[in-house]
Amino acid sequence: MSREHIDHADIVRFANERVNLPKAKADEHRAQAKRLGERIEECLAENPDFSLKRMMMSGSLAKGTALRTLNDIDLACYISDADAPDEVADLLDYLTEGLRTAFPNFSPDQIEAKTFSVTVSFRGSGLDVDVVPILYEGDPKWYGKLVNQEDGTYLDTCVPRHLEFMNRRKKQEENFAQVVRLVKFWVRHTKDHQEGFRFKSFMVELILAHLLDRGCDFSDYPEAMQNFFNYIARSKLQEVISFSDFGDPEIDAKSERITIIDPVNEKNNVAKSYQEDDAKKIVGESLAAGDAIEYALRSALVVD
Repeated sequence: MSREHIDHADIVRFANERVNLPKAKADEHRAQAKRLGERIEECLAENPDFSLKRMMMSGSLAKGTALRTLNDIDLACYISDADAPDEVADLLDYLTEGLRTAFPNFSPDQIEAKTFSVTVSFRGSGLDVDVVPILYEGDPKWYGKLVNQEDGTYLDTCVPRHLEFMNRRKKQEENFAQVVRLVKFWVRHTKDHQEGFRFKSFMVELILAHLLDRGCDFSDYPEAMQNFFNYIARSKLQEVISFSDFGDPEIDAKSERITIIDPVNEKNNVAKSYQEDDAKKIVGESLAAGDAIEYALRSALVVD
């Protein structure tokens, strides 16, 4: 049998036209982020009141999972814990002043503290760079304390290991990043049409990594996406998802509705804030999406 209307190649074309950030644009954004990071490092290294340890690009652009709609870049800013304030608001003010020192020609509205980061806006490109502070205590693996966007508390993180985790999957399966982008595109579309729908990108990445580790085939995009939706519909997001890349995690008894463990921090359930209503919406939308793919595939199968 062959597919007459829907095929892997059709999804490839759709992804290139509607989903993926073009390589030239991605390279341009990476170069801009690199220049910004280097400039910040140079300027703040000369500022005795600011103890910068490292700048690293993070987020979807660094992972290779950015969508065409990308409008901001994440830069992790490792700051010495001994010299920076502990209170989140004070830490963001501290970082804001440091960045304004690094960019004296920028107007105040181009460097603004947000809830958990400081945004640097470039008027020429229209691109925003979110500089995320990480309090660093000297760990050789570059663990540090990141402000949790869910509740404003600090949690342990490691940007190099997060990137290593993703790169391992991308090397294991060349289609992994593309399937991540396709599912993220579906999430964005669903959010636009379903009020209150929540499904953050990190959860998508980890669920797909879990399926890859269990032997899921990613070479055919319609089937890979169907496997993703079917897994959510079948499990109802009641299975604990964890990874052993950096040691076997010791998982406490399941207490949250959805449990997806951060591969670099076994104490961080990245879905901790998701309640029953959130889970029902994800499961319901996944059921609908999986059924749609199943119907399309069955309708497109013809006997040779």
